[in-house]
Amino acid sequence: MPSTEPSPTVRSVQEHLHQPADTLWPALAEHIGTALEAAMAQRGQATLAVSGGRSPVPLFEALRRLPLAWARVQVLPVDERCVPPLHADSNAALVRRHLLQEHAIGARFVPFFDALPDAPEALDTRDLDELARAASRRVAPLLPADVVVLGLGEDGHTASLFPDAPGTAQALATAEPVAWTRPARAPHARLTLTLAALRGAGLLELPLCGPVKQAVYRQALQGEVSPERPLSLLLTGAAARPAPPLHVWLAP
Repeated sequence: MPSTEPSPTVRSVQEHLHQPADTLWPALAEHIGTALEAAMAQRGQATLAVSGGRSPVPLFEALRRLPLAWARVQVLPVDERCVPPLHADSNAALVRRHLLQEHAIGARFVPFFDALPDAPEALDTRDLDELARAASRRVAPLLPADVVVLGLGEDGHTASLFPDAPGTAQALATAEPVAWTRPARAPHARLTLTLAALRGAGLLELPLCGPVKQAVYRQALQGEVSPERPLSLLLTGAAARPAPPLHVWLAP
């Protein structure tokens, strides 16, 4: 059903078209680097939140080549699969392998958790509640993030805000920074930054390669604001807190 949030304000959206696609990643990395440097100049440090999966690997490898003052940058996940830190599907392992190298080796990485209380398949609602609470306590001092790099699934999910998944309604409604979801069509329960945490960011970056994901983005941009299109909720903000800028990076 449509969102009932009063007086939404439309986010400032700027699109960047890159062709060929391999020019997108260094341009996006430079854009992020400029925002992080501005934050460090203002506050002495910066926070970067990054999504997982295969899509951001070229971005991570471009970012790590930037000669920033990485020792003053704190990196945290946008979302994480509830798997051990060395698991093949771990976003933390992905960040360590592809981002925290070269110049970026000095960045401080703050994962949602260091270990799981039980095997991933055995996690119940109480386990997930506790993991989310502990992750919220861990990352709250780092928020709001200066830059958040989002992804977008073909089913419309962003971060781990999956339409109709158990936990997503709470992740959209809570003021806490981290919540859990359990998508039916993807492996593993997840922890994710909540809608409130994402809306509080200084800058959102959304790289989209290929026509399918770009069509999903257009539907969210042009359609009604609805929990069935989680990205649409990030395209608006509450009247009391205008939505921060969203830069969308498009490539064939």
